Formats: sequence, structure tokens, C-alpha cells
Amino acid sequence: MSWDTLRGHLPKSYSPQDQALVRRAYEYAVEAHGDQRRKSGEPYIVHPESVATVLADLRLDARTVAAALLHDVAEDTPITIPMLIEEFGAEVASMVDGVTKLEHVSDMAALPADSRDPKIESFRKMLLAMVNDVRVVLIKLADRLHNMRTLNAMQPDKQQRISRETLDVYAPLASVLGIYAIKWELEDLAFRYLEPDTYVKMKAELAERREEREGYVNTVIQTLRTELTRHNIQATISGRPKHIYSIWRKMKRKGVTFDQVYDQHGLRVIVQDIPDCYAALGVAHSLWRPIPGEFDDYIASPKENQYQSLHTAVVGPNGRPLEVQIRTPEMDRIADVGIAAHWRYKSQTRHDEAYERKIQWLRSVLDWGQQEHAGGSEFLATARDELFKDRVYVFTPAGEVIDLPAGSTPIDFAYRVHTDIGHRCRGAKVRGKLVSLDTSLQSGDQVEILTAKRGGPSRDWLNPHLNYVKTSRARTKIRQWFKQQNRDENITAGRELLERELHRLGVEHMTYGEVAGLFGYQNQDDFLAELGTGDITSADVAKRVLNLNKPEEALKEAHQEGLPQVDQPQKRVEPKVDGIKVQGTGNLLTMMSRCCNPMPPDEIVGFVTRGRGVSVHRQDCPNVLRLDRERMIRVDWGESPPQLSRVKIRVMAYDRAGLLKDIVEVLDLENINMEDASAVTARRDNLAMITATLEVRDAEQLDRVLYKINQVQNVREVRRQKG
Repeated sequence: MSWDTLRGHLPKSYSPQDQALVRRAYEYAVEAHGDQRRKSGEPYIVHPESVATVLADLRLDARTVAAALLHDVAEDTPITIPMLIEEFGAEVASMVDGVTKLEHVSDMAALPADSRDPKIESFRKMLLAMVNDVRVVLIKLADRLHNMRTLNAMQPDKQQRISRETLDVYAPLASVLGIYAIKWELEDLAFRYLEPDTYVKMKAELAERREEREGYVNTVIQTLRTELTRHNIQATISGRPKHIYSIWRKMKRKGVTFDQVYDQHGLRVIVQDIPDCYAALGVAHSLWRPIPGEFDDYIASPKENQYQSLHTAVVGPNGRPLEVQIRTPEMDRIADVGIAAHWRYKSQTRHDEAYERKIQWLRSVLDWGQQEHAGGSEFLATARDELFKDRVYVFTPAGEVIDLPAGSTPIDFAYRVHTDIGHRCRGAKVRGKLVSLDTSLQSGDQVEILTAKRGGPSRDWLNPHLNYVKTSRARTKIRQWFKQQNRDENITAGRELLERELHRLGVEHMTYGEVAGLFGYQNQDDFLAELGTGDITSADVAKRVLNLNKPEEALKEAHQEGLPQVDQPQKRVEPKVDGIKVQGTGNLLTMMSRCCNPMPPDEIVGFVTRGRGVSVHRQDCPNVLRLDRERMIRVDWGESPPQLSRVKIRVMAYDRAGLLKDIVEVLDLENINMEDASAVTARRDNLAMITATLEVRDAEQLDRVLYKINQVQNVREVRRQKG
């Protein structure tokens, strides 16, 4: 590539001064990079030239193209940002500086939500760059696009890592900003390296059917063009480009074959104005039968990234599914470059409401992160919610649009509107109907929050098993409210919560100090205060307690109970029998005792029966005390414990019609089988006692279902039975 080649890509709208700026940046970059080479062996300058060409093809302004040519000089050469300011001005230098800071965006997206990594500050700077000048992100996307186009020069492990970053971080960023021309190419290139066999197979299938497909599409185009002309609708019709990753994702999502994906045969119809869009839609539906559920009107309800179009799928000639997209030339332009369209005609500077909405959204993310009370990890989790997850768009009663991560609840909505509304939230109406506070909101919902005059949030809202809160922002606000309460109140609340949790799990033998020790606390009150504020949840307690399985403590407990201990050297003989390790013996049959129904990771002990192998009990099973100590044997769970374990539970509730049915529905939603159940009702106080045996996968599933049963109307208590 050379200056003459790059100049051929520059928009014709550039003034002589614009062209001079870009040429000066080109020559400066050539001199700065000098003899540097890329991994492929080609001169390094080829990379910034290619990045600048991508942006020039998007017809971005001259300063952006100049910054693209210079985007690596501050990091890879002796050139500094102050030197660039002096040579090219603050605007170009600021974009180069922003691109350098964006280098860490993929690292930030991959960090765990509770990370204390100092790079979080770099992530904050990335958002600053995005908010101050979105063109920084456009340069970074073009940079990643060229790197993906030349990825074959890298080692296989780097190809996989970079492709995963591209699919998880950069393609979503392009989608957020509506730059689909870059998004689709990034996805296909990443898919090529992540799933090479599938990619090659699908590409071959598309190539094999290319001639037949093009013939079919040409026939369909001619039919539609003739009918549109008959209705005096001027249109440009073309076959829609095929994107392998998009086809593959639809196959996975809908569980269909390659032949059943609508993307295989697609048309793009460009008409003069919006009335013609709907008229063309009517013509298409009159020619071919529309497929139910496959129509989307993004003209009446545009996507947040400015995208507008009509989408429909019909049964075309020969019974083949056919996707049709209908839009105006302006919509088609924005569909390719999204928010980049704002910068195409920067000299004209006309107000762009969609662009301003996007900037306002990015600023709201930044404002939240800059608040003093938001720690680094909380900011990271919030930013990841905002940038890397799917969105839903709902309305306030006044018609204001509120956007939230997919899966958000009325409580998330309430805290997004105002912190005080979140604290006082006691109910919600969606589309005019009362709903539970764990309802997942859908795009288009109108949400009204019902509030109390005073009061605060519920600690149950922080329980992940109850699905009351989706967003990091709402969780942080709730925790802050509890932290502001009196420490003694939090300790008392934490003690009550811990007592209730240990009782529910059937492990009252543990002291509060022992549980605090599992979390690394030496001071019991400090632990209880954290539990009371919600920084530690009851689900966290259940996970630690149920997964406590320390061999040295089990041996000590066995000694205290008079059980025979197994010498350490014998542990090398551990044949697996039905998922159980039997120590110090040959292969023996095992069976789970029905009196206590042990399940992983319960601490267990074996009893050698006469003729029926080893009976496995929980160590705290009451029946163990009555068994012959001489026939006890050490056992523990193997690497592949039984897939399902039987557990007995007891439910106390005030009797009513449909009580057992509601409990069974909870079990059905968790895909839990109930082997047997019995119920007894005391006539005097109408209190029902229900016992049931469940088949559960693991302790986490048991913990979750106990919480959900406890939410059933009239249920007073639910707990696991010891025996």
C-alpha cells in the first residue's frame, strides 16, 4: 500500500486541507515506525495504513483517519502524546491517547466481577475515552478488524485467545454502536479460528450451493421487482450477504438444520421513503405467505444503536423460507456504519437525537463509576452489565424509556429510576397488572412501582436464588442501605439470618464462630455484621457449609464418636464403587441408606452389611449410633458421585386448597423428581406437616429449591430432615 492507494479511499467531500492533514499523518507514521516489522514479516506501516483505509471507507472525518494512521506511534515508537499535540493538535492526539488506553478493554471484560485488579482504572479510562469521543472506539474496532484479517501469522494458541476476545468484546461493541459492517466480519473471522472444522464445512456448503442459490434469489428478485413496479414502488433489490457465524448461531438457538435457516435466502429491498417501506411489505406478503412470529418493525421501534428496518420471513417459491429486509437509503447507510454516520458529515453538524441518546447512555455509565462510594469491583460489574450484555427497553408511566440488562426485574427498574424509589419499592405493575418483584421485564413493558411512605429494602432481595435483583447497580445500592444502619442492628440481623439458615440446612451442630472461620473471619461479630448488611448472603453461607468436607476434621470426628480410624497409608487403596470410594477394602457393593439419604458433599460413613455390601450413611444420621461399631468403615465421595441423591425435606404450612400442587410446581420448574410425599393436618390450628423425598443433583440445587418452597403462600418453614 502507498499514499496514492490510501488517497483513493478518502471521501470526495474532503477539502484540500483535510487531504493535507491525512498525508502529513501518513508521512509522520512512516518515519516513526521506520524499519519495524509485523509478525508476518511485512512492514509495520501496512497496519496503520489498513486501519485508516477501513475508516476512510466508512467516510469518517479527516482527523479520525489521521489519528488511525498515528494510533500506534505513542505505544510502539519514541513519539509522545505532547509531541503529537504540537504537530497535529489536541483533537488528533487525544484520539491516539484514547486508543492506547483501550488496549486493556478485553482484559477488563474477562476479569471476575469481584476482582481487585489495578487495571480496573484502565477500564475506567476506556469509558472516559468512549464518552469523550466515540471515534476512539471506531479506530480500535478498525484496528482489531485488520488484526483479525492477518491473524494467520500468529501461533494457534494466540489465534484462539484473540478470536475469543473478538467474539466476546469487540463484536458486541460494534453491535452496541450499530456498526454492522464491522460486526459481521469480526464474527466470521473469529468463528473461523474458534470452530475451524464447522467454519470450513459451512463455507463449503454455501459455496457448493452458490450457483443454485443465486439462481433462486435472482428469480425471486425478478418476481418482487415486477410486482413492486406494478404498484408504482421504485426499489433497488439485492441478495442479502451471508454471514456464516450468524447462520450458525441461528441453527443453535432455534435447533434447526442448515437448510431451515432463513438467512440462507435473503433479500434487501431499498425504497424511497417510509410509506414505501410498508407498501413494499404488503406486496411481499401478498406474493408469499408470511411465517408467524418472524416479523419485526424496527422503523416504528428503532434499536438503541439507531438501526431501522422492516424484517419479515415468508415461505417463498418451492416452499423455501425467505427473509426480506426493507428500508430507505438513509436506513441502509446507518445499518452499515451506525453511530459512525454522525461523523461522516461533521462539517454540516446537524442535531442527531439518536446519537445524543447513545452519548447520554455512555455518560450515565461513567457517572455511576465515578461516584465515590462505588468501589473498583462494583464499577467493573456495573460497566460489564451496561456494555457486554443484551438489553431490554421499558417505559415509565410518563413514557420515558429506561434501558436495562436483559433479565432485569421491577426492583432493578426502581433503582434505575431513583435510589429512594428502589428502597421503598413494595410492589409493581407491568402493563397495568400486578406482578411479583422477581418478574423478568420484557422490551416494551410499561412499569409502575408501588412504594411505601418509608422503610428500606429486604435482605431477601440480595439472595441470588430468589432472582429479585439482576443488576450490579441495584445490589450495590441495597448493600449501601444496610451498611448505613446501626452496627448492632446488622449484627442482630446477621445472627437471626445465620440461625435460620443453619436450621434450614439441618446443621445446627456448627457454631457461629466455626461458620465465621469458613469465611476467614476471626471476629464473629464482624462476620455477622457483614451478613446483616448483605455483603455476605445466606446463599454464600449455604455454599460454604454444605461444601465443608475436610478429611482431617472427619477423622477427628470419627475418633470422638468411637469409629475406627483408617491409617493414612491405606488411602492409596481407594477403589471406586458406584461413585463411592471405599477405603481399605476391595470392590464392594454400596447403597445409599434411606434413613438419612446422604448426598454430596455430606460427610459420610459406611456400614458393612451381611450380604448387601456397604450401606452409606450421613455421619450425623441418628441410626449410626445404634450400629455395630466393629463393622463401620471409612468411605467418601469419588470423582463421579451418584448423579441424583435422595433427600428428605419437611414443610410446615397453614393448610389450604392447592398447597401441595404449588409445591410440586416449584419442583417441576427445577426438574426435581419427588419420590414420595405424605401430609398430616392438625385440625386444631390447621397446620399441615408435609414430608417428601426428593431426587436432587447437588447441594446447590437443594439449597435453591428450599428457598423457593419457602416463598410459597402459607409456608411457615421448610428444612432438610436428618433422618
